[in-house]
Amino acid sequence: MSLKNKRGVLRLAAFAAVAALALAGCTSTAGGADKASSGPIAKEDLVLVASVINTTNPYFIANIEGAKALSKKLDIPLEIIDSQGSSQTEISKIQAILAQGKKVVMFVNTVASSDAPTIVDAVERAGGFVSIWWNKPDNFEPWDSGDNFVAFQKHAGVDSGRCNAKAIGDSLGGKGNVIMFPGVEDSTTSATRVAGFEAEMRENYPDIKILEKQASNWDPQLANQNSKDLIAKYGDQINGVWSADDGMQLGAIQAFEDAGLLDKVKFASDGLYPDTVEMMKNGYGNNAIVGETFHRGYMASAIGLYTAYLAATGEIVPSELPKEKRTSFFDIKCVTPDTLDEYLQYDGPDAAANFVDELIKTGPWDTEPATLVGGGGPEVLPTS
Repeated sequence: MSLKNKRGVLRLAAFAAVAALALAGCTSTAGGADKASSGPIAKEDLVLVASVINTTNPYFIANIEGAKALSKKLDIPLEIIDSQGSSQTEISKIQAILAQGKKVVMFVNTVASSDAPTIVDAVERAGGFVSIWWNKPDNFEPWDSGDNFVAFQKHAGVDSGRCNAKAIGDSLGGKGNVIMFPGVEDSTTSATRVAGFEAEMRENYPDIKILEKQASNWDPQLANQNSKDLIAKYGDQINGVWSADDGMQLGAIQAFEDAGLLDKVKFASDGLYPDTVEMMKNGYGNNAIVGETFHRGYMASAIGLYTAYLAATGEIVPSELPKEKRTSFFDIKCVTPDTLDEYLQYDGPDAAANFVDELIKTGPWDTEPATLVGGGGPEVLPTS
């Protein structure tokens, strides 16, 4: 099986200039200049909005699937924002929707952590409700921003990085050299995954050396080029490759395949995307992929939107919730080829709709397999 015809070209993630972010934060919206939490909003007056980093990465495609499933279940219209890997594009498109005067229930997978305050401010001014996933500044908490910033939600990055490090470390027998592909540098999600990976290696695999890290912006194309560069630099010294998500891993795998090194290298990553599932099932590249962490984009968007919906309609009052239900960590699973079959049920044609059905029944904190396991503040990083 070759990956060459399976991957489209993704746009490189680009950071907006500080001036552009400041301008976006000052742009007026339909809610006027004063921040205020709205009272309960009638369902017929709402629109769901899902903002994703791009529409080509499998994880973000799954975000859209979850939003569509919830939109259908609740019978509320949905708008999708494609940020095209740009903070400036993300913010300007959100501002444009808010300027139309719509009462939004919004899920945002932020391009960069620093985007969150500007987005929250705009939504608050417009009287909407928003849940942020994955990235925000550690000192920017929902309970400091009123009820309109309903929740910050994620799967713990440190746990993800540790899972992957253990898989690679065990597969290499505790000895060798690895390279790393983080995502966006201004991303708490990427930073915590990196911290977890490095801590696990440092504590339990001291004879494995990290040769180099190359941030690859969640982009398979960039990870492919960075892999080629590192292969040229280190050659067959590379025994393991870690990527902060499967999109980048797919790009890296292609580079090692092209170099004739695939069957000599072990890979681990986060996401367990459909292509990765097939590769693990088929033992691709001499069983190249040795570990994954499992979660699904449709679960994240559905949880985020439904939490914000409950706040918008008055079914929950965010300021009355415990802190772990506002800054929330959801369960993440470590997956190896031996346990892969347990997770195939979550990729069926009705998986997103089935998850939404359970979400409506059990609520945003108790729906398997993405149940609340912690939170209440920033993720605690391992000490070096």
